[in-house]
Amino acid sequence: MINRLKGCPVNRTHPVVRLRVPTDEDAFAWHRAFADPEVMRFHGGRPAELSVYEELTARQRRHDAELGFCLWSVLDSSGDVVGFTGAQPWPHAWGPAGEIEIGWRLGRAHWGLGYASVAAEDCLERVRSAGVRRVVAMVDAENERSIAVTRRLGMRLSERFVTPLSERQGHCYSLEL
Repeated sequence: MINRLKGCPVNRTHPVVRLRVPTDEDAFAWHRAFADPEVMRFHGGRPAELSVYEELTARQRRHDAELGFCLWSVLDSSGDVVGFTGAQPWPHAWGPAGEIEIGWRLGRAHWGLGYASVAAEDCLERVRSAGVRRVVAMVDAENERSIAVTRRLGMRLSERFVTPLSERQGHCYSLEL
């Protein structure tokens, strides 16, 4: 097996993942997968209501139709939704306005198994095919797992920031495609 991910042992077996445009039902799967406060530690600190994921999956379907990319549901080899990865325009007035942000979030049971890195690598291939030439990843400065994924993808730290609402330290990583 050829290992495309930087910093991963060549002989390590990577999980098989499939990405799909999120369905209405995926809102329920995301809600369940992200109901753990530890999963949400760097995303507001507490689980979100189901309505947040219903709106988010609907917005991602629009992104896919209009842009050719979105936050895709990540499915494991059994076809179960384990989280999401993908890309979308940066949605806030602060930060990298006009940039395309990539991101990932998995249910806790799937941490440390390579799902985020493999799915994010697939995401990069898809956004590159859609004509995107540069992506950023906004990561909490204490989120060592996500920082490790950015490194495996070959991203570079391009900026340090403080989030306006939580006042947490963050990093902006970038990658030219």
